Amino acid sequence: MATQRQAAGSAQGRESEHFVVVFAGFHRPWATWIAHRLESHGHRVTLHRWDPPREVPLEVALGDLLLASGRILLVLSDWFFQLGPRPEAEWNDALRGIVHANAERFAAVNLTNRALLTATTVLEPVDLWSVGAQEAERRLLGRLGLPVVPARRSLTAGAGSRYPNDPPAVWGEVPRRNVRFTGRDDLLNRLQQQLMDADQGTAVVTLLGMSGIGKTQMVAEYCHRFSSDYDVIWWVNSDTRGTLRERLGELAPELGLASGSEPGERIRAVHEALRRGDPHSRWLLVFDGWDDIDTAEDLLPDGPGHVLITSRNRRWNDSRTNVMEIPGFERHESTGYLMRRAPRITAVQADEVAAELGDIPLALVQAAAWLGESDMAVPDYLRMVRDGELSELADQGGFDGVPRSSLTSWSILINRLRDSQPHAVELLSLCASFAPGRIPIGLVRHLRPTELPEGLDWLASDLAGWTRALDTLVNYSVLTRDTRSVLAGEEPGPEQESVHMHRIVHDIVARLTSPEDRKLHRQVVRRTLAAADPGNAQDSRLWPRYAELLPHLESSGALSSHNERVQETVLNLLRYCYRSGEFRTGVELAEQVRAQWSELLPPVHPRMIELSTQQGNILRANGAFRAAYELDRELLDRLRATPAHDGAGLMTATSCLAADQRYLGQYAEALQTQREVLETALELFGPDDYLTLLAQHNLAAGLRLLGRYTEAYDMDLETLRKREALLRARHAATLVSGIACARDLRLMGCYRDALASQELSMRLHLQVLGPQHPQTLRARHNLVLCERRAGSPQDVGGSMASLLEQSEQVHGRRHYATLGVLMDYANYARENGDLQQARDLGAEGEQGFRELLGPAHPISTGMLSNTGLILQAAGERSEALTMFEAALAGLSATLGPDHPWVLGCALNAAGGRNFTGRLDAAADLSRDTLRRARRALGEDHPLTLSCEVALAMDLRGLREHEEAGKVEEDALQRLTRTLGAQHPHTLSARQRIRPYWDFEPYLG
Repeated sequence: MATQRQAAGSAQGRESEHFVVVFAGFHRPWATWIAHRLESHGHRVTLHRWDPPREVPLEVALGDLLLASGRILLVLSDWFFQLGPRPEAEWNDALRGIVHANAERFAAVNLTNRALLTATTVLEPVDLWSVGAQEAERRLLGRLGLPVVPARRSLTAGAGSRYPNDPPAVWGEVPRRNVRFTGRDDLLNRLQQQLMDADQGTAVVTLLGMSGIGKTQMVAEYCHRFSSDYDVIWWVNSDTRGTLRERLGELAPELGLASGSEPGERIRAVHEALRRGDPHSRWLLVFDGWDDIDTAEDLLPDGPGHVLITSRNRRWNDSRTNVMEIPGFERHESTGYLMRRAPRITAVQADEVAAELGDIPLALVQAAAWLGESDMAVPDYLRMVRDGELSELADQGGFDGVPRSSLTSWSILINRLRDSQPHAVELLSLCASFAPGRIPIGLVRHLRPTELPEGLDWLASDLAGWTRALDTLVNYSVLTRDTRSVLAGEEPGPEQESVHMHRIVHDIVARLTSPEDRKLHRQVVRRTLAAADPGNAQDSRLWPRYAELLPHLESSGALSSHNERVQETVLNLLRYCYRSGEFRTGVELAEQVRAQWSELLPPVHPRMIELSTQQGNILRANGAFRAAYELDRELLDRLRATPAHDGAGLMTATSCLAADQRYLGQYAEALQTQREVLETALELFGPDDYLTLLAQHNLAAGLRLLGRYTEAYDMDLETLRKREALLRARHAATLVSGIACARDLRLMGCYRDALASQELSMRLHLQVLGPQHPQTLRARHNLVLCERRAGSPQDVGGSMASLLEQSEQVHGRRHYATLGVLMDYANYARENGDLQQARDLGAEGEQGFRELLGPAHPISTGMLSNTGLILQAAGERSEALTMFEAALAGLSATLGPDHPWVLGCALNAAGGRNFTGRLDAAADLSRDTLRRARRALGEDHPLTLSCEVALAMDLRGLREHEEAGKVEEDALQRLTRTLGAQHPHTLSARQRIRPYWDFEPYLG
């Protein structure tokens, strides 16, 4: 027959044929690929998913396929012959009957390496298992009697275009495919359609439903079933914010992105790559178990790809995601699953069990596992469930709507295992002392048998018993093995084994475990966490391990442990939160730790001191300056009141308080406090110690905030040189000193030197820390300001916009670092004539800083001057003068008359007076400001020269032309000598454009 068809036409002249590709279960990608290949050769194809109801005879169902025109191509698989399910004899009879009688209409391809039914020989299936795309296409065309020639048209990249045997370029820890996955086809197809039809950037679907309803299994099946639609599929366990961020950040190296190891930096790189669709535009991210919706705005990516979320939190209804409610199984899905997992039960019995368990997938999984593994009769099983064995469990509540029958069913299984497999139940109960979700259970095997309680030493010594116990729990579907391994492509050994425990199962097991055993198991978990602590939270290479340990602190009782090793592990996890940028998680954890340790340790215990230090660092980094100050102030008072206090601890607490004071705008107090820190550091550690240099760096920051730029530069330069010698030129602390020196030079008016210094620093930051690191963004911010002040010929507007976008991705829109960029961008927009953008950005930045710092902070006051410049540029001169005078009066009161910020406000106020006709008052203020600027900054500082140019203009307004000419000539000569004849400041002065001063908000 095939030979006759091949002879009927040539490759060019053959008429188009129609094929109906019939597939079952999760093999749509294969059917789609086959369709695309046939279509590329000019043929018409119809896809038909085939799942005939159990009550329809198989011969009738196969006969119905013949109603379609064209030939029928069956895609044979393990799943295909489980449809129904039906007895093997029924399949053989149908194949020998209806198929044999219509052999010219039927053909088949085979996707399994298992033996097929004997009667399938009538189909003459060709094997596509484990062959490449080119060979598979050759075999397909050959079986259908089609000429094996080049396709008429190339297949464009699109959904289903990749050969199903070729995996996605990135496949990120998607759970193993559940070969017993049942039903959900309408939901899966609707889910795919919803994602495919969504506009770019809005393809986000949240699957909502109660625990145990099968959300995770459904999304995992989606990943496998439609894998050929994507080049990147990345699974993110989202039970906690820390593990979510860590896992999302791990996508960066998989995409080949240039990023460091800090989670925030990696996430920013990932978001940018996904948004651009580079290197892959067909991506799918899965956030499994994401109930903390408050983090969504910062972490949800945009771009051409798709996002799936599973959650129990109904607040997702109010988010920008599309929501899909996940119900229980349809009854036929329930019975089909039960009969496949437990073939000995009848359809009627399966229906009874499904009805009793409410068609809830998790309950059906357990029931099917028990009925499939045990020889218990179905009536006996149902009687035990209905009698409510251990039904008091359901009376305790807190099971998210799970029916009593389901809870009873789980109780039956666990208690029967307690009698028949005690090791399995011990291991299961141990898992319940971790947090639900992903559990690194293999870490227990790192303990020595002597470190385990009597009776549990087998966990470390009996590998065979360990394996049997774990296999038993997996076989009974109580646990599932996690797919993560230590090395890519390597199966984990027992010490690296991880499992996944559903929260419902976790809760049931915990409640069925005796208080004595529960106490013992939690002790084991605490020891496990302490033993797994790498001991160095500063090393970013170890952060994945800390992210793995973090979720299990509370459930194991580690937060209330008296054990010193456990307490040190808790502190290391706080240090990890600070170093990795997990500030929100760190704030919550620190509060929990303080609540527990306050009952265990005295306030000035070394570990309480360290707790306060880390908590203050995290609060300060998160923008909670007042809370950090109150915490550090209280600790310092306690230490000073303690007669035999530790000198180093007191120094650290004092340093923390000085930092708080700087952020709160208490600049003079902060400087004095920081001097005490430096003196103590010199006494305790000497001039070249790391802590001494840190104290010196912070002292320079205090001097800078007080406008003492030259002193700050001298100290920063000394610190930089010592750090280069003691650490290295590429150490992060050395790079911080490089930024500080460049900033000092810029504030001193040495614009060209500042730019050269910051350009070098920027190159080092990119090489060492990567483009998205927060410190790199600080360097980039300073570089943009240096370019602007140096009169760079290239427009910095694009750099400003890019910096703002990156800062928002890194810190969020309301963080003080982003607000600082907002204000500087507003200054740039105003200077370049975009007043509306300047108004919008300026108003947002001003409001943000006021909410963060309060209205009396020097930053909040200084911003009034920027607002005045915008109003003045818009022609609202009286309103502008009001802003200028308010800024001048406020900063004069808090910083004194000679602070550079005050001098800048005075320059603007004098201009405002001049523009509103108050010429005498303007000249008086300009003369006084010039005198103070010369004393504070020097005669050649750009701000001093701006004051001199302004005075000349005010004198000219008063018709004092002779003095005005002399003042102007001196200013022009100095500007030309200092900045150059072509610098914008010099050119503006020659054109007699009134100078002004931009306020740059800087918190230190």
